[in-house]
Amino acid sequence: MDVRSIIAPVVADKEALGEFIDTLGEHAAHIERDVARLKTAPGDRDVVADLFRSVHNIKGDAALCNIDLAVAIVHPVETVLARFRGGDIAFSDFLAEAILLAIDRLELAASGLASGASLDGLRLLPLVQGLETLALCAASETDARAGELIEIVTGFKPAAAVAMPARSKVSALAGGAKTRAAADLRFFRTLADQLEARSALFKGRTTRVLRLAQETNLLSGSKIDPMQLEAAVYMHDVGMMFLPESVWLKVDRVTPEEKAKLASHPEHGAGILSRIEGWEAAAGMVEQHHEMPDGGGYPNGLGCDAICDGAKVLAIVDAFEAVMLKHIQRGRNRSVLRAIAEVNACDKQFAPEWIEPFNRVIRRSVEA
Repeated sequence: MDVRSIIAPVVADKEALGEFIDTLGEHAAHIERDVARLKTAPGDRDVVADLFRSVHNIKGDAALCNIDLAVAIVHPVETVLARFRGGDIAFSDFLAEAILLAIDRLELAASGLASGASLDGLRLLPLVQGLETLALCAASETDARAGELIEIVTGFKPAAAVAMPARSKVSALAGGAKTRAAADLRFFRTLADQLEARSALFKGRTTRVLRLAQETNLLSGSKIDPMQLEAAVYMHDVGMMFLPESVWLKVDRVTPEEKAKLASHPEHGAGILSRIEGWEAAAGMVEQHHEMPDGGGYPNGLGCDAICDGAKVLAIVDAFEAVMLKHIQRGRNRSVLRAIAEVNACDKQFAPEWIEPFNRVIRRSVEA
């Protein structure tokens, strides 16, 4: 292994890299499919052959395109599959997750090389080192080595149950105040439902974001008022409906002018909440959910200390949902791996103190 090709990869031919990325996407989809098939039929030799062929083709394409980083990642995966095909090791959920993780990080790394983005957050050197250890370990140690690899690269254990704390009461409000708050939340939810109705792609989005936000908050000891957080989830994108649908439902890349219009949506949603008594905290979350710890967000360019916790959590779960939507055609498990990797790689975009509990929530979801 040439460590330099991993920690400081060089692109000799950008056109060749582009061609490699195109074929990599096709092979990755086949690998996802075959790994899923092997979980139910590990003895199917045709599926094993197809999986090995896809990985071998990635390695061959990488060699032809002089992408040493890709060869370094895929070579030990090929060795693992050769041992499985030969009957030396058994297929397992640990092995499946390690293979998918390797291919997903390879896709992210290739995209990063093409765009000039930093690859530091992908932990590629530990990934390759872990894969090489896995490729050469004793058969009895395969699951243990795969588990160590997954934990080192992703930051959480594979197949480990994460106990959720008991749910706290949503609010200490009583009597008339509680009744009014519940009515307000129903109204906010109807607005969110109206937003979802504008596109089939949004179906179920509010419920998913709410669950992730609430569980992340719970794992951190409910630092955020759950009722205010719920209102913020419902209202954070409602401001989009004040913009032309041709802008916020656009599939293609947005223009600078359209981007400027989109940047106004947090203030619209926050404006509604701030005019309803008792929802000032939720209004702050909505207004700030596109702010970034390094001050590069919008609408006010706030720094980390000025951003409220609710907005920090909402930023993470909203981005995760967006990446899931972008990759969902490849299957749920693969899109989760991609989304969690992208969120964890954005060290400047999200508050690091909320990433760890969010990772635990996602791990629990994957295991379930």
